[in-house]
Amino acid sequence: MKTRFEQIARDTKGYKLSDNPIIRAAGEIIKKGGLVAFPTETVYGLGGDALNPESSIKIYAAKGRPSDNPLIVHIADLRDLDKIVSYIPESAKMLAKHFWPGPLTMIFQKSDIVPLETTGGLNTVAVRFPSDEIAQAFILQAGGYVAAPSANTSGRPSPTMGQHVFEDMDGKIEMILDGGSCDIGLESTIVDLTEDIPVILRPGFITEEMLQDVLNQVEMDQTILSAASGIAPKAPGMKYRHYAPKGDLTIVDGDINKVIPYINERLQKLQSMGEKVGIIATDESIDSYIQCYKKSVGKRTDEAMIARRLYEILREFDENEVSYIYAESFDSSGMGQAIMNRLLKAAGHKVITI
Repeated sequence: MKTRFEQIARDTKGYKLSDNPIIRAAGEIIKKGGLVAFPTETVYGLGGDALNPESSIKIYAAKGRPSDNPLIVHIADLRDLDKIVSYIPESAKMLAKHFWPGPLTMIFQKSDIVPLETTGGLNTVAVRFPSDEIAQAFILQAGGYVAAPSANTSGRPSPTMGQHVFEDMDGKIEMILDGGSCDIGLESTIVDLTEDIPVILRPGFITEEMLQDVLNQVEMDQTILSAASGIAPKAPGMKYRHYAPKGDLTIVDGDINKVIPYINERLQKLQSMGEKVGIIATDESIDSYIQCYKKSVGKRTDEAMIARRLYEILREFDENEVSYIYAESFDSSGMGQAIMNRLLKAAGHKVITI
């Protein structure tokens, strides 16, 4: 299969994106059972027809993804929610009013029209209404219901640029819509609304504090910052190792004045053995490390920049065939919770505390 790589300009110059012939062609591919990667404000998604079980099977195959890992159904019209869920709780209406369109995924009891192949065999369905204008135009052209996990090989860092998608999906899917770099760079927050008290299953740009402000009572899944994974996942990213570079990644946690010399000692030892070593640090500390393949994610206080840079840096390590990577840890409150969740998954929860 030859994959079409199409750049989509966001400056529409007087016409609607939905009138773009490339987006219309992408929509037809979905309607015919094919796969198209597309940009969102979080990461690139790998889209198929959410109501066609064969399309979902193709998504799992293209990614090499376990079939019990649910897919998120993307919509671009709030009225379309009624068709795919059996009940919309009042909490969902409140969250939709505040955060849709946007980087929030909500889990509902599904209606019969949503195939189990899309939901990983569960009777619940994860739904998101992205704010990205290209994503919205594409979803509407595709029929309104697009199942889409991140558009990467399962386990690898999620793609935040069209080129990342091409590296993983060339020859496996029909088309890639390249809309430039994603604004946020981490996957959406996921909230389970099927229980009496809403539960955050995956942290993201929409933080626990922001959700609390709307709903008053929200609980956090206890496995988010741990390695526990003994039950079937209700949401993407809960059960399996995710976001991982090819090199061996270790997080070093503790006082930065102790973390830096520890990492430098490890770097010297590995480099003396001929290994290529990388470091994930911040603007404040990057110059304190010895010469190696080192990358700054930005200022420690700028969590939005750290989120936007993290996956890109992990992929750069892969491109440069870095064998060992050491990362500083980050504050696990606010959006830092999402950053640490992804970093821990990428490291397989390999943490050294100094």
